Amino acid sequence: MSETSDEYWMRYALQLALRAREQGEVPVGAVLVQGEQVIGEGWNRPIGQHDPTAHAEMMALRQGGKVLENYRLLDTTLYVTLEPCIMCAGAIVHSRIGRLVFGARDEKTGAAGSLMDILGHPGMNHQVKVEHGVLADECAAMLSDFFRMRREQKRAQRLAQREAQQQAHHS
Repeated sequence: MSETSDEYWMRYALQLALRAREQGEVPVGAVLVQGEQVIGEGWNRPIGQHDPTAHAEMMALRQGGKVLENYRLLDTTLYVTLEPCIMCAGAIVHSRIGRLVFGARDEKTGAAGSLMDILGHPGMNHQVKVEHGVLADECAAMLSDFFRMRREQKRAQRLAQREAQQQAHHS
């Protein structure tokens, strides 16, 4: 696949990440491609679905398995806006994905080289080709904007609570 194709699919994943953001979830999007066809897509939904496994990657893999009617997702590429966590990296190995392309690194929980490297571990029974940095700045900016907005909302909530307490105290 060419770099332009990688950028095209990463932009697709960024659009999915916007859906997560609109639902108040951490904005991560994932799209699973076989050939030039989408066979699975997902965005973060653990909060809304009350499901700790409802990460963007997991949603895309589940859909891909149903489309292919197979738990092995051979000859596929998974595009994700953020480096996968340990859970998602494990699922990527088990599903036999051929290639992972991600945007932004996740220094705190990334399991494709940042915190640890599940995908490149020599003991794994399947090796996934990993490429990173595709539209990394846009992917990272979406996440940092989201967390900045969330911090501002929490700050505003605390301020409003303090003011309400002061008004209750004075009346």
